Amino acid sequence: MTVTAVEAPERPAHRDPNVLRWLGAYTASMIGDSIYFMALAWAAARTGSASGTGLVLAAGSIPRALLMLGGGVLADRLGPRRVVIGSDAARALLVLGLAATLVLTAPTVGVLVAVALLFGAVDALFLPAVGALPPRISPPGQLARIQGLRGLAARGASVIGAPLGGVAVATGGPSLALAAAGVLFALSLPLLLSLRIGPLPGPVKDGGTPAESDEAPADTEGTPNAWQDLVDGLRYIRRHPVLGPLMIVIGLSELGFVGPLNLGMILLSEQRGWGAAGMGWIVAGFASGAAGSALLLAVRGRVPRAGLVMCLAAFVGATGIAALAQVPSVALAAAAAAFVGLVGGLAGALCGALVQTAADPAYLGRVTSVSTFFTYALIPLSYPVTGAAIALWGTGPVYAVSAAVCATGGAAGLAFTALRRAQLPR
Repeated sequence: MTVTAVEAPERPAHRDPNVLRWLGAYTASMIGDSIYFMALAWAAARTGSASGTGLVLAAGSIPRALLMLGGGVLADRLGPRRVVIGSDAARALLVLGLAATLVLTAPTVGVLVAVALLFGAVDALFLPAVGALPPRISPPGQLARIQGLRGLAARGASVIGAPLGGVAVATGGPSLALAAAGVLFALSLPLLLSLRIGPLPGPVKDGGTPAESDEAPADTEGTPNAWQDLVDGLRYIRRHPVLGPLMIVIGLSELGFVGPLNLGMILLSEQRGWGAAGMGWIVAGFASGAAGSALLLAVRGRVPRAGLVMCLAAFVGATGIAALAQVPSVALAAAAAAFVGLVGGLAGALCGALVQTAADPAYLGRVTSVSTFFTYALIPLSYPVTGAAIALWGTGPVYAVSAAVCATGGAAGLAFTALRRAQLPR
């Protein structure tokens, strides 16, 4: 009698110790990020220079914009785990060093700008690598669930990190807050070191089944030089039937989304007389909606017709952005923000899952760096444009234009058949 082996069922991501170690390290690092930025802002404010404070806060975006794509190349050459561990260790040492400096002497704008530049440069290595890790620690069928867990961790880190940073600054000044951030970065290192890294499957076929990869391994040994690696990665994205259109959707969605939801909310609350409390309710509404979409993905896992759902969510979410500038009360604005958070969070998580499943393993770091580039490097530079536009034309027209940009991103995705029909692995 022949005995047929039965394949063990795939372990859900939220029950996988390997994924939970990665999630714990990611959460600790994100909380550390929140505390670091708050402490840096307070340290800059204590220099007494308003222009210097703005310079310190903007300085970190410059190396991210310049080096993010190179960080993706490095992740592909060395492997994302090595880059994540090295960059997280560098962030811990840098922030702890600044904390010690502030204990010994008063902060200066020059020192704070230097630290912000260095931190931004290390972040340019960390962000693409940490985004490329999930396919190495879990089966392809769990990637959507991991994106949901990652979204929950990011929202939780924002809720926890800001109050912790505020308490630390109030108790012991920026030096104590920076020390706390450095310790959190350091605590993530043992978790990262204990990760079990598995081989990558190939990119996902149209039917949602992983294909075998015939590309070079992730360390790409023997490639001519880093510049050629970068050019090859950009060419690969441009020619890919799913990734090329997906980057268009990500870029347009982020361009129309980030300015109004960050800087625009402050200006809108001031104009309407809602004050800081009103803005707090609106931000809470958005965070609740985003957490809801993340929880949905974390529990459900796979979303059928992920490409179509992602594009429709990006398109529909644009209506909520336009509504934010037209509603007459804080309660309605918070409800609109919750709607934007729900559909925008769903679209963002599905974008991340599609990037990780559609990309060939040899290019995953570079693909992740391009998708991350819009969010963390390029889009923050649009804040001055958003502020100037609101000053000239008011919040209503600017929010309407931003909504149109987001809607264009969703419509562009729907126009590409391969992206519209893209599926996540079963």
